[in-house]
Amino acid sequence: MSDAVRYRVRHETVYSYGGDVAHSHQLLHLSPRDAPRQTCHAHSITLVPQPGIRRDDSDAFGNHVTRLEYDLPHDRLEVLAEAGVEVRPAPATDLEESAEWEAVGGSLVYSGKPMHGDLLEACKYRMESSYIRIKQTFSDYAADCFLPKRPILAAADALMHKIHREFKYAPGSTTIRTSAIEAFEARQGVCQDFAHIMIGCMRSRGLAARYVSGYLRTLPPPGADAAYVGADASHAWVSVYCPPFGWVDLDPTNDVRVSSDHIIIAWGRDFGDVSPLRGVIVGGGRHRLSVRVSVQAE
Repeated sequence: MSDAVRYRVRHETVYSYGGDVAHSHQLLHLSPRDAPRQTCHAHSITLVPQPGIRRDDSDAFGNHVTRLEYDLPHDRLEVLAEAGVEVRPAPATDLEESAEWEAVGGSLVYSGKPMHGDLLEACKYRMESSYIRIKQTFSDYAADCFLPKRPILAAADALMHKIHREFKYAPGSTTIRTSAIEAFEARQGVCQDFAHIMIGCMRSRGLAARYVSGYLRTLPPPGADAAYVGADASHAWVSVYCPPFGWVDLDPTNDVRVSSDHIIIAWGRDFGDVSPLRGVIVGGGRHRLSVRVSVQAE
């Protein structure tokens, strides 16, 4: 496709520990997954020091994961992930041609009949999760978007606009442990929080929405006024189950439908399922973390 975009992605993470780490286990979500509009042509992860055990695997959501075990003392860990990815633009969809949101929610309720395909997959993302509880507060907040018989994509689009308009993007105001309800009550946060809040509103209405982690292109495309909010770092957005179109991605942080400027790494129920790098360590004391991300169009 002529308007597909090829990217070079570079994600460097450095942990500097206050003392020796005697033993550690790490789980990495740093390799782009293949998706309907995305193809990963090459990817690599370079580690310093080398782990005693390394295993490349996939998780319950079909994401690429790398599992590491370190059994020798070290006071520094460097992880460099590089990838070449092609992203194709999203097809044009009419908001009003999606199914009514009440009908979609009804189809996700177990009725005793077997579920298959997209419907069964969507059920994974309808229930509450560690960061995102189903709350009446979320349902009430989204009520003016989910009017009776409104098409689900039109309702989700309106919700994206509302969150972008009414919540403040404020780096440092939350942490990776902040829950959706905590960010909602603060009315501020970062991309992780915006995504969690939108997912909470969708699930509290009985609908399916998943958390997507990835990147934004570092430099704006030709003709754009400015770079996206969240470029030069890991980014997060929302994927909504919207029959008959399937999954449609929306970015409440930037108030845009996701197309060829977003690169997918992984998706899951919330941030906890797709954290770029998390682990358990013995020793090490306090640590300093440095992260640098670059996404360049070729």
